[in-house]
Amino acid sequence: MLGRTLRIFDRFAEANLRIDLCAPYPWALPGRIARIELRQNRLLLEGWIAAPRIGLRLGAATSWARPQAEPGPDKGHFLFDLPYELGSAALIVQTEAGVEEIALPGLSRQRMAWARVMLMVRFLWILSWHMPAIWRWKRHGDLRSRQRVKEALGLAVPAAAGEMPSGLLADVIAERARARGPVVIVMPIFNAFDLLAESLRRVEAHTDLDWHLLLIEDGSSDPRVRPFLRDWAVARTRVTLLENARNLGFVASVNLGFDWVRTHAPSRPVILLNSDVFVPSGWASRLVAPLAAQDVASVTPMSNDAEILSVPAMGQRNDLPAGAVDRIDAQARRLAPEFATAELPTGIGFCMAMAPGFLARLPRFDPAFGRGYGEETDWCQRAAALGGRHLGIATLFVEHQGGASFGTAEKARLLSRNHLEICRRYPRYEGAVRRFLADDPLRAARFAVALAHAGACQTSPLRIWLAHAQGGGVEQYLDGRLAAEIVAGRRAVVLRVGLRHRWQIELHGSEGVMRGYSDDTEAMIRLLANIERREVIYACGVGDPDPLSLPDVLRELSAGQRLEIEMHDYFPISPSYTLLCADGRYHGVPVAGDALARDCAHRGKSGLAEWQSAWGRAIAAADQVTVFSHAARAVVMQFFPAARDKIVLRPHEMDLRLAALRNCPVSGHAGSVVIGVLGNIGAHKGAAEVAALSTELARQGIRLVVIGALDPGYRLAPPSVVHGAYRLSDLPRLVARYGISAWLIPSIWPETFSYTTREALATGLPVACFDLGAQAEAVRAAGAQGVVLPLPGVPGEIDISPLVARTRHMRCAA
Repeated sequence: MLGRTLRIFDRFAEANLRIDLCAPYPWALPGRIARIELRQNRLLLEGWIAAPRIGLRLGAATSWARPQAEPGPDKGHFLFDLPYELGSAALIVQTEAGVEEIALPGLSRQRMAWARVMLMVRFLWILSWHMPAIWRWKRHGDLRSRQRVKEALGLAVPAAAGEMPSGLLADVIAERARARGPVVIVMPIFNAFDLLAESLRRVEAHTDLDWHLLLIEDGSSDPRVRPFLRDWAVARTRVTLLENARNLGFVASVNLGFDWVRTHAPSRPVILLNSDVFVPSGWASRLVAPLAAQDVASVTPMSNDAEILSVPAMGQRNDLPAGAVDRIDAQARRLAPEFATAELPTGIGFCMAMAPGFLARLPRFDPAFGRGYGEETDWCQRAAALGGRHLGIATLFVEHQGGASFGTAEKARLLSRNHLEICRRYPRYEGAVRRFLADDPLRAARFAVALAHAGACQTSPLRIWLAHAQGGGVEQYLDGRLAAEIVAGRRAVVLRVGLRHRWQIELHGSEGVMRGYSDDTEAMIRLLANIERREVIYACGVGDPDPLSLPDVLRELSAGQRLEIEMHDYFPISPSYTLLCADGRYHGVPVAGDALARDCAHRGKSGLAEWQSAWGRAIAAADQVTVFSHAARAVVMQFFPAARDKIVLRPHEMDLRLAALRNCPVSGHAGSVVIGVLGNIGAHKGAAEVAALSTELARQGIRLVVIGALDPGYRLAPPSVVHGAYRLSDLPRLVARYGISAWLIPSIWPETFSYTTREALATGLPVACFDLGAQAEAVRAAGAQGVVLPLPGVPGEIDISPLVARTRHMRCAA
């Protein structure tokens, strides 16, 4: 137990260790070097040096880089990010004048030991505090408790997700969200002729209250604007057109509008609406409804360009394709107002409803703001001083094609000048905005609207992956797929299981990742099923607390849409997703009714027959079943032969991943054999085999090095070691550091595809694996470089002499 705890601590220390190597020696580093620190098992060195080439020597190896050569503030910038080594370090600077070597603070054993002692105190405190969760995890297999403990230890990244309330989507628009009285719409107009016709058409067609539209034509320089407005207004009794003799600017034009309202309709709410805004059906009643509260001064909807009310990301404008506003608003109008309304630090004047009571007390915008930007913020701060509140609502989404009047350069200048004036007048305003940005009280509603936005703004269906949260090859694959979607200008959704909550919903786009969580399966399905065009892809459901329900979830999510089942493991075949039996060994593909079906690892809670029946329905409903190797295809065919025609073989593309390994150096330790094991090695990846092998190899004078992590339940016999976390680009350096001369892939399950096998083969060194699955398929295809070993009956029976012989033969041939 103590040994296991210490090995868990090693993982904790690797994830949490931070050492500033500059701290004791501030005088030793001239201004050219900004930082040297140890972080998560890696050495980071950053600075600015004007040189064509620089190197960082750690131990016996030197890595080289070229500082930024382009003129500018980053000229000469460099960053090394390498696996650390104990001992001295040096920076080598090559210039035309010669070579300069700068000694750097190294990492001593004493300093590392002291840092680990300090971390041990924190580690023990975390374990003590989370003992109830540890007990629930170990005693009852509670995966949520497991995730909580891993997050506390820094072994899993906590997701900054907001709760998606069960009642977020209403079946019908609540009556209390509708207004009934008449309104005045004030629309100042300057140029933007190409948008006018559609903007006005939408106001006329979609305003669901008794309305009067006041147009103020502000001396547009475009000669088409005023004649068009005259013709349009004269034919409509609900429209009044005011014409400025010269351009007065936005603020003065709006004030003329307010003066007209005060004379002709002082008791009506006013909607200030830009001429570059496109409103959806039934917009006005939703916008004005919150003004029924006596202390509400203004109401602003969400939009694609509305600062803190922008969707999908606050403060980021994005253009919409034609008609998208209507599809997005169809989701927004279904949001329950109690979850889609929040108090704002200010209203936003592009589309803002204003209460008549507050307009009577504050009848004009301040002319000091000139042509515009900031005037509504000033009005809102004055209204707040009178007790007024400003609300943002996600129950309405409008399209804003901002900047059409002033242009982006002019807009930027006005924003900068007027923002300084706002900050001078209201010192607390910026702090209020920062708090809103940090808390985002509209997080859940914004996320729901963002999902609709994602579905409405791309020509292809929105892809929705169902995936686990356990990392590994599936996560590498999914990262690549998501990156490809974003590069293509699309967004994608990941529905993730195995975390603290049943569902974590992630929206991936160029703006970053938005996350929400829910324990309500029905609400989650309703949220995603509202996306009109979608494609549902199952990647992996391992870790879900109710995996037998996942096939029905997939079928509901994909109703009327495309469904693809990807076989990254064998979870659809057995609760034991690696197909290992209760004895930890592979004995073949379990099929309902055969002897393997009685093994407890395959029975699960419901029995293998019910399991395979449920998942068989999902596969029958799928349009495609994707496998990544011939070996995986053969396994799927044994389980579900009827899927023959829908099975598609699509091996993972790895050319770019492996490019860095093409010139991996052969070990310089010519007289010895060092066996490398690549990847994070758990029980199904052969942890027991590796531990037993290290003991046997120690007797033969052969060292084994795990490049990756080893399950804390196992330990290696000296001199074998576990390196810890690595990046693929580190492999050439690590091969040289440890003198690795061959690789062993110890996985004891028939993998569907093996990244590590292909990575090991790309180094050019001999690679051995057991005669199983996709790993054996790849090793056989490598010809003389590969060695396929028989699967041992027990861990201690591994015979790697063929690999040792192949290694020595290849070394001699070289």
